Amino acid sequence: MQLKIQALHVGTITNVSRARMTYDRGYADTATAELIMFVITGGEHPVIVDTGSASPENVQDRHGLVITREPGQQPLVALQAAGIDPADVRTVINTHLHWDHCSNNDLFPEARVLVQQTELRYAIDPMEPNLSSYERRPGMQPPWTGSLGRMQSVAGDLEVMDGIRLIHLPGHTPGSQGVLVDVSGTRYLIAGDCVSWYANWEGDERLRHIPVGSFTNLHHYMRSFAKIERLGCLVIPSHDPEVVARGSFG
Repeated sequence: MQLKIQALHVGTITNVSRARMTYDRGYADTATAELIMFVITGGEHPVIVDTGSASPENVQDRHGLVITREPGQQPLVALQAAGIDPADVRTVINTHLHWDHCSNNDLFPEARVLVQQTELRYAIDPMEPNLSSYERRPGMQPPWTGSLGRMQSVAGDLEVMDGIRLIHLPGHTPGSQGVLVDVSGTRYLIAGDCVSWYANWEGDERLRHIPVGSFTNLHHYMRSFAKIERLGCLVIPSHDPEVVARGSFG
């Protein structure tokens, strides 16, 4: 078995405040955040990690954010180009339940959806500052609820199948998790929003690793960075243009 990770580009959030992506840095600067659906192939069946956002129109209406999505970046089109039939997918992993990571779970009707128990509980009743991220405001239907009947909650680290392991990384959200994948002798961590850009992991002169600008517990976040260090793996961020440019790992 030789696993491979593909990063499918399913849109771009434009004009994102840099401080939103790198804590306490670049308040006057803007950048882009890529929307990425990861596909792990080479195992028992294809595994999807995060499913991206709803339509640009939906996101504009609900969050006031502008998303560009070229025809080839439509989730179903991107999956088809990668040779993935959604009906063959048996496992979807949501790194967390923010709207830009779980809005297309319904594309995979035969798949179980793995989410941390702490994340599921928090998504149901988040604190007020996090209501929009989970789409829990009046008149909104949280996107993950359509797959609730297929969700399996897990507690902590868990082996999904040979070479694929869930890693609990709380901080950005209570139940944030990454996915550790053995690829041709190299271990990669799909880090979710614990590491949104490579800059978060690479750090700067002030910090070895930089949190994103949004988190529920900074103590937990810094411990999650330390946990990643102990894993001794290569990190794949969730929103970095370089991940899209590379396209595949393995």
